[in-house]
Amino acid sequence: MTESAGTPDPGPAASADGPKYAEHVFRSTPGIISGVMLLAVAGWLIVDAVVSGTGKTPWVALACAPLFAAPVIAYTLRPAVTAGLDRLVVRNPLRTIVVPWAEVQGLRAGYSAELTAEEKTYQLWAVPVSLRQRKKAERRGLLSVSGAEPRAMQIGSLGKLQRGSVAGAPDHNRAWSDQVVDLLREQAKMNAVRPTAKGEVTVTWCWWIIAPTLVGLVALVALLAA
Repeated sequence: MTESAGTPDPGPAASADGPKYAEHVFRSTPGIISGVMLLAVAGWLIVDAVVSGTGKTPWVALACAPLFAAPVIAYTLRPAVTAGLDRLVVRNPLRTIVVPWAEVQGLRAGYSAELTAEEKTYQLWAVPVSLRQRKKAERRGLLSVSGAEPRAMQIGSLGKLQRGSVAGAPDHNRAWSDQVVDLLREQAKMNAVRPTAKGEVTVTWCWWIIAPTLVGLVALVALLAA
């Protein structure tokens, strides 16, 4: 589920500012796959309606294109969490939240992954919490403690970063969302002392998603009412 996962990269300035970490970008792979599939199916249906439809059908199909595509892109392809040296950038469906590390008040993964800054809470849409995955990870942990390590876990531990890993060796005993939140907490603690990691929290609306959706909705209502 993670698109990239950095590992500690101590550089020449590591002794002065602490270890350096590569930029991490977290995205939901199942979300991206489902978004691409939905867009492909919708695109085929819309093109078919435009080409072979009669009367108002082609125009209704064209009006439905942005009304459907924009929200699908917003909720499946757009979400991402980028953790840099100075700030955490949370790209949610309709908003982008930029939080300097010094302003991070809390990060938690309960029923959803959440960030708290300036007494406000923001969900991390790109880091979905799967209770099923969490229960599976807990069962694997109990099995590993008892010495009965499951065969699937052994096969997955071949050195590659699996879906449940964010940095370093895979931790099969914890859910991916929990590992991501732990890594973000670690970076917040480490980077909050940096002079460049201070500033204000900024929240901007994603108008290139909102505007086409509203235009498509208005066009569809006008066509149906005509």
